[in-house]
Amino acid sequence: MSSKTPRAPAPFAPFEWMIAWRYLRAKRAEGGVSVMTWISLIGITLAVFALIATLAVRSGFRAEFVDTILGANAHVTIYNQAEANEFGQLERTIPDYEAMAARIAALDFVTRAAPLVKGQVMATARGRNAGIEVFGISAVDLSTLPRIANPEAKQGDLSRFSEGIAVGSGVARELGVTVGDRIKVISPDGVRTPFGTSPRVKAYEVVYIFTAGRYDIDRTRVYMPFDEAQVYFNREGAADEIEVMVTDPDRVNDLALPLLRVAGDRALVWTWRDASGSFLRALEIEDNVMFVIMAILVLIAAMNIVSGLIMLVKNKGGDIGILRTMGLSEGSVLRVFFICGAFTGLIGTVLGVILGCLFAIYIDAVFSFVNYIAGGGVWDPSIRGLYSVPAKLEMGDVLSAVALSLGLSFVVTIFPARRAARLNPVEALRYE
Repeated sequence: MSSKTPRAPAPFAPFEWMIAWRYLRAKRAEGGVSVMTWISLIGITLAVFALIATLAVRSGFRAEFVDTILGANAHVTIYNQAEANEFGQLERTIPDYEAMAARIAALDFVTRAAPLVKGQVMATARGRNAGIEVFGISAVDLSTLPRIANPEAKQGDLSRFSEGIAVGSGVARELGVTVGDRIKVISPDGVRTPFGTSPRVKAYEVVYIFTAGRYDIDRTRVYMPFDEAQVYFNREGAADEIEVMVTDPDRVNDLALPLLRVAGDRALVWTWRDASGSFLRALEIEDNVMFVIMAILVLIAAMNIVSGLIMLVKNKGGDIGILRTMGLSEGSVLRVFFICGAFTGLIGTVLGVILGCLFAIYIDAVFSFVNYIAGGGVWDPSIRGLYSVPAKLEMGDVLSAVALSLGLSFVVTIFPARRAARLNPVEALRYE
C-alpha cells in the first residue's frame, strides 16, 4: 500500500497570515517592536501625504497658470517685420490687417483671428497714477476671451464696451475707481505737429472691471475699442498684430508654419509657448526635482520598516526555530515577515492617500487657517502671479505616489525577511 506525500502549502496560506498578524499585534514584553511598527506606519503615512500634496499643488499651479495664459491671451500672435516708413522710422504695423485676418481665419484649426492695437501708457485718476498696457480690440473679439468675458469676478456690463474701456481689477484698485468713473489715459506719443510730437491725454469711462485670475494681467491690462485705439495710438488704417486662437493650443508649434504661409512674406509668429516657455521649463525642472526629493522622503520612511523587522526577527528568533523544526519551510518564514512589513507599508500608503486627497480637496480652508495662524501675508500674488494656492488631483499623480510607496515598502521588506528565513533553527534555539 503506497503512502502519499503531503502537498506543500500554497504561498500566502491562511496560517502565514495568522502568524504575521500575531507578530504585528503589540505585547508589553515586545514594546520596542510595537513602537517601531507605529513609527514605520506614521512615517509612510506622512511621506505619502507630502508626496500627493506636492504633486497636487504642482499640477494645480501648472493648470491654473496655463489656463490664465490661454484664457486671456492669444494662442498665437502674428506681426510684421520692421520696415522703414517715409520718415525713416521702423514700423511693424499691418496695413492690410482685415485681409490677413480673413486669410488666417479661413484655416480649419483657427477659431478666431482678431486685429489688435497695443500700447503702454499711463493712467491717472483721483490723483493716483498707474502704468497700463492698452489692448485695442473689437467688442465681438473681446467677448470670446474666456478670462475676460467670464472672469472670476466682474463689475459693470461688457455690452457697453463701445462706450468706454474695460480695466483689470488691479488697475481699478490702484487708481481707486469703479464702474462709471472716468480715468485719463496719457500717451507720450500723441499728436504730431510741426514743432514735434505732443503728449495725448484723453478721458474714458470705466464700463467694465474684470478679475482674470493672474495678478500681472489684472494689475496692468486695459481694453479699449479697436477704432478708438487706432485713433489714440496713431494707427489709422492699421493694426499692430493679429491675435489668433486655435482649436488645440498644445500643438501650437506644429501650427506655426501653416499660419506663416497664409499670413504673408513679412509675417512673424510668436506663440504662447514662446512667451512662457522659460517659465514652463522651470516648472518642469522643479517638478522633477520635487518628485525626487519626495521619493527620497518615502524611501527614508520605508527604511523604518527595515528597522522594525530586524528587531522583530531578533525577538522572534526562538519562535522561528520552533516553526522551522515543526516543518515550516524557508519560503513560509520569508512570507510571514514579508507580510508584516508589506502590511505596514500598505496601511501607511492608504492613510497617506486619504490625507493627501483631503488636503488637495480642502486646500482653501487649510490655507486660510495657516494664513490666520501666521497673521496673513503668507501668499503674495504680486510675486507668484496667482491669488491663491491651487491644487488639482490627478489620477496619474495619485497612482505614481501609491506605486512608489508600495514598491519601496515591498522591496525593503525582502531583505530582513530573507534573513529570518535563512536563520539556522539550531542556532535560534541554542539559548532558549
